[in-house]
Amino acid sequence: MNTETLINLAYIAAAVIFIFGIKMLGSANTARQGNRLSAVGMLIAVIVTLIDQQIVRYELIIAGLIIGGLIGVVAARIVKMTSMPELVALFNGFGGLASLLVGWAEYMRLSGTKVLEETVNDLNITVTLGLTSFTAAVIALAILIGGITFTGSIYAWGKLSGKLSGRATLFAGQKVINGLIAAAIIIAGVIFAAQPTAEFNYSILIGLIVLSLLLGILAVMPIGGGDMPVVISLLNSCSGLAAAAAGFVIQNNVLIVAGCLVGASGLILTVIMCKAMNRTLANVLFSGFGATTQQSGAKSEGELKPISAEDAYYVLEASRSVVFVPGYGMAVAQAQHAVKELSELLEDNGAEVKFAIHPVAGRMPGHMNVLLAEADVAYEQLVEMDDVNPTMGAVDVAIVIGANDVVNPAAKDDSSSPIYGMPIINVHEAQTVFCLKRGKGTGFSGLQNELFIKPNTRMLYGDAKASITNLVTQFKES
Repeated sequence: MNTETLINLAYIAAAVIFIFGIKMLGSANTARQGNRLSAVGMLIAVIVTLIDQQIVRYELIIAGLIIGGLIGVVAARIVKMTSMPELVALFNGFGGLASLLVGWAEYMRLSGTKVLEETVNDLNITVTLGLTSFTAAVIALAILIGGITFTGSIYAWGKLSGKLSGRATLFAGQKVINGLIAAAIIIAGVIFAAQPTAEFNYSILIGLIVLSLLLGILAVMPIGGGDMPVVISLLNSCSGLAAAAAGFVIQNNVLIVAGCLVGASGLILTVIMCKAMNRTLANVLFSGFGATTQQSGAKSEGELKPISAEDAYYVLEASRSVVFVPGYGMAVAQAQHAVKELSELLEDNGAEVKFAIHPVAGRMPGHMNVLLAEADVAYEQLVEMDDVNPTMGAVDVAIVIGANDVVNPAAKDDSSSPIYGMPIINVHEAQTVFCLKRGKGTGFSGLQNELFIKPNTRMLYGDAKASITNLVTQFKES
């Protein structure tokens, strides 16, 4: 067995490990093991590639591994759970930037060579060397997808971190400008691939880079903060596709396989989340949802009814069925451990406790699942929206912690509301609803929540962690 065969077998093994690792990410019980397994697959792929290619000095590679590894370890240890969506956005962006740079570097390496066809070892196998039309096409794809992913992710990071407004930003002629840029990119890409050795091609390449970076910003600009989980998932898919294109550029099989796996899984998740909001991907990307505060929909008319922690305790003490509905507010307050403690006290008091998770709750896919897993909430207590809704009428108390649009009854009752038709968790059907909020303002999408003025709803104002801790204290002192 020669070296090339061994290397290809190692790539196949790494790809199989990737697939099993991704499959294990589908369950909270096996997600950590799946992460470790995928990391082992990546390590195998990196080592085999370094042995196979031998095109870069090992001193530089080791230095890069140490610097990158240190940055990753420090980021993983110091970044708070509330900042995980921003971190994921940055990871996606740098993945896209890496693919762009690979495409650019490969063009610079090949542009000075001539296209040659050679027959290998008299085996009638013809190998084409130099910058061919196919190579130029995949370079253009790697640069296009990588550039859009990089600046789009950086803009998403700015929105998620609060450095930019979370609302959708619209201006006159925005769609026309985006369409013209996309058309210019397609025309430039076709010319670039059709005449790969032309002298003017480097200018076209620079133009492609600039236009793709600009399109990334303009594409994310009109998307509101409420749609960020879908955007993060889509950019994750794009980073995978960019890596796959880079794999074609440098003819690396494992990079093609890994990139396609990430791209496909990210795209599937994007579609699932769009279905959870009863919207199309085009609507998410181009509708400008959340551009203004309560731009349409009926105005809420009613009184918000506050409740103290002491009074809320008496209601909970008599409850036999309680459902927690976490949202981004729980992440901001870091209330998951207090929520876990309160759930245990409720169970000790004889209540059945569940956690209802909406597919787009939080600022990234699976955000609430990660927080609750960190607090060691049993996976069996997590209930999906479709499973909990038929039982909400029999629930004594629903506790909404910093969630907004995903529990807004306007999505079911108000046909003029921008979120009309979006599936929600029907907490308004519970006997009593406690909504934990810092104030009376609207949520990230800017829509007023009809739930807050329902007759069975009581508002527990203040920091979510402090409010839950107050309830815990009430139980312990009783």
